[in-house]
Amino acid sequence: MKKEFKIFKVLILLIFVVSLSIITNINNEKTICTNSQTISNKKIGWGIKRADDHKQPDLGSQNKKILEKYNGIAMGSDEKKYIYLTFDEGYEAGYTSKILETLKNNNVKATFFLTAHYINTQEELVKKMINEGHIIGNHTVNHKSMPDLSEEEIKKEVMELHKTINEKFNYEMKYLRPPKGEFSERTLELTNSYGYKTVMWSFAYEDWNEDKQPDEESAKSKILNNLHNGEIMLLHGNSKTNTNILEDIIKKARNKGYEFKSLDEFE
Repeated sequence: MKKEFKIFKVLILLIFVVSLSIITNINNEKTICTNSQTISNKKIGWGIKRADDHKQPDLGSQNKKILEKYNGIAMGSDEKKYIYLTFDEGYEAGYTSKILETLKNNNVKATFFLTAHYINTQEELVKKMINEGHIIGNHTVNHKSMPDLSEEEIKKEVMELHKTINEKFNYEMKYLRPPKGEFSERTLELTNSYGYKTVMWSFAYEDWNEDKQPDEESAKSKILNNLHNGEIMLLHGNSKTNTNILEDIIKKARNKGYEFKSLDEFE
């Protein structure tokens, strides 16, 4: 009788432990869900306030804090004269081959943030970027503002492109630039959970409108006058002006003591 009672006690204890484990897991899941829902989805449109005398610009302390909380970057160290050159490309306008030739001739490695349209229509150029040592970054499938999307839609926009480029080129992307420069704390948390580092910028200018291209001399002046330590420079690959002035920008920046670094060398 005592033996049976001991067995019964052990069974009751096991049932209690298993039940407690199930309840704990359910509570944990609820907590994760609740935390996700409480993260702000307030849309942040990235912007900078330029400084004079080649000093680092003001990126907005609160926006920078939110970005860095989720492993994002927008500007490197103020101690080193490094420039990180990046291009956004949603489609091919006929200039990328010349851009790649200029980068190769001047031994500069850049990062190209590409959409699905670009990757699916310009396989040879993408292959060339990879073969020549440039970084390919994720600019999402359809270039939609991510704070406007559901969690499921965001994952689809990011990870379908990730899967496509992995299958086509055996390449694993790890950097992401939010379309339109728009994000929220919620979208940063999500894309970071997918293994992506969000890359914003500390310099950009109005270069994307093909029907309203900036004058080459004024564009050069604007870019060169705003060079600064740790700069993440955003240029658009569909710009004829950028294509024509790129080599001059690289040479004059180097003459001023700046070095061009890859995002993989970011510090």
